[in-house]
Amino acid sequence: MTDDLTPWAFLKEFTDARIALGRAGTSMPTRELLKFGAAHAAARDAVHVSADFGPLAGALSAAGEVVLQVHSRAADRAEYLRRPDLGRTLAPEALAGLEGHLPTDVVIVVADGLSAGALAHTGPLLSLLLPELRASGLSVGPIVLARQARVALGDPVARALGARLVLVLIGERPGLSSPDSLGAYLTFDPQPHTRDSARNCVSNIRPAGLDMRVAAWRLAHLTRQALRRELSGVQLKDEGGGPPPDFAHLPHG
Repeated sequence: MTDDLTPWAFLKEFTDARIALGRAGTSMPTRELLKFGAAHAAARDAVHVSADFGPLAGALSAAGEVVLQVHSRAADRAEYLRRPDLGRTLAPEALAGLEGHLPTDVVIVVADGLSAGALAHTGPLLSLLLPELRASGLSVGPIVLARQARVALGDPVARALGARLVLVLIGERPGLSSPDSLGAYLTFDPQPHTRDSARNCVSNIRPAGLDMRVAAWRLAHLTRQALRRELSGVQLKDEGGGPPPDFAHLPHG
């Protein structure tokens, strides 16, 4: 067997891509086949496992946030995966739970999407993002936890809460090296049939992907600009650069 003898071997230090795998005769080494199988299983689990919002809801409530929970018209995980259209629409009984709140600049929706594991990153991200938004003078409404949800579910949530802008944090479709990737979709003035071109996306938020501080800074900058210019999507470019040295750091522990 030859292994790690190609000129590309050193590149493995800089990427999760499957390169310089070595070989055993005409096949790959057994350990690489096992790693591939494990990655494939992790990606499948990310899609099929139901999200547990309990720890996040508890942490947000303990921090003084108002937390609401909603669900889409998809009755369960199997239907959610078969019927993307149902994941974009609020269940009628969920809509009633959003009534009675004051209008706000921003509402944040945390959705399970296609990776329940990505929810682990929302707490650290929100701990950086929420203080920055409020320090900018923006009003932030309840944090809405959405089950069996697609990105577009944030639109009726924002309209029901009277929010000018909605930010959806959602588990992204997993890859073979990223089963826990979190995506953030920002939409100004969400409407019933908002096009994807009217949304801004910051993706691959995870420890092995986009740094949490960088993601929070970009989202805060895009939110401020979207509200100031009253637009989002292809017309709004990310020109905020990286976070300054004094930008908030993640808490220890």
